[in-house]
Amino acid sequence: MRPSVIAIAILVACGAGAYAYMNGHLPPVVSERIDAALAEVAVLRGGDAARPAADAAAPASAPTGQSTAAPAGGAQPGGQRPGARGPAPVEVAKAEAAEPLEQIRSVGNLLADESVQIAPEQAGRVAAIRFEEGQAVEEGDELIKLDDTLLAAEAKEVEARAELAQANYDRASSLSKTGSGTQRTLDEALAERLTSNAFLLLIQSRLEKTSVKAPFPGIMGLRSVSAGAYVEPGTEIATLDKIDIVKVEFTVPERNLNDVRVGYPVEVRVDAYPDRVFRGEVYAIDPQVDVNGRSLKVRARLPNPDLSLRPGLFARVVVQGASRGEVVVVPEGAIVPRGGESFVYKVADGKVEEAKVELGRRREGLVELTTGIAAGDTVVVAGHARLRNGAPVEIVVRQTGAASGG
Repeated sequence: MRPSVIAIAILVACGAGAYAYMNGHLPPVVSERIDAALAEVAVLRGGDAARPAADAAAPASAPTGQSTAAPAGGAQPGGQRPGARGPAPVEVAKAEAAEPLEQIRSVGNLLADESVQIAPEQAGRVAAIRFEEGQAVEEGDELIKLDDTLLAAEAKEVEARAELAQANYDRASSLSKTGSGTQRTLDEALAERLTSNAFLLLIQSRLEKTSVKAPFPGIMGLRSVSAGAYVEPGTEIATLDKIDIVKVEFTVPERNLNDVRVGYPVEVRVDAYPDRVFRGEVYAIDPQVDVNGRSLKVRARLPNPDLSLRPGLFARVVVQGASRGEVVVVPEGAIVPRGGESFVYKVADGKVEEAKVELGRRREGLVELTTGIAAGDTVVVAGHARLRNGAPVEIVVRQTGAASGG
């Protein structure tokens, strides 16, 4: 093996050992031996510097070659071991009890509460357009009027025939009662009367459909035809949207099927109003799960009295789900990961105690703990580097402002 490779391996091993010692990951026995060795080195260095002064102050009666023994273990007067570390400074926080709701985050699109394409049910020429683009209309307002000249004339003809059929029926009925008319004549007159009345109802219905009215209150969209244009049945003329209430449609993973219910509150944010939060509630859940995306489609309604929200906007949705009971939350800085496990140092009587914890959900800089820590415990949130189980600590307060000069 090359000398350079051996040198690199030795440096890596020394660095790993130094890191483990500085972070308190070595066994207490090993750390104490290293502390003692460092203390002896400090004593030797201090003794070399002070040896001339010590020799000058030594009693003249002391035999040559005899030295005064230092206290065992390199201890200095007062019981302090040279080089020994004092209590580690740490920042702490209180573990708090909370009753969080299951939060489900998703994205979706806004929809109008009601939306329809305004279109005629029969062919004809557009005689008049009775709305302005972007205008608010009420239910029953006339929007489009088709030319009804021919239908009106046809209606008068059918009405005259219906009146004649009614007169013939009345005459045949009178003759039948006196015995002068036959039953066949009466039946024919009755059939003629019913047929004429049916034709009259048909033509009146067609005449009414030349006027296209608003089915509900809303805002008219942009029209695609002009007055005088000939339109076929179903030709799209404009859209009508009811947006005083809007819907948001989004999907949630199938694993959250049990976490979403009708009536759960939702919070919606849109890029058009980054500083506003729109609140509503879930009103419908699709009974089928999408087999391709393994997701469930959900809809919620949002009040929109100022009409600021518009259909088609991209929305970020947070569903406030069911409560999961009381949990303990600590700042994220309190968590110490180690070997696939998580630990928290809690402070009691000036010392730290290492506690293994099970993590729950994370939210807004906090972590939920399911085991290991109780509400009210004091936990370390900064200064973990020198800590080990049972180590003494000194609680310090984080300085939030700039220190003043002296």
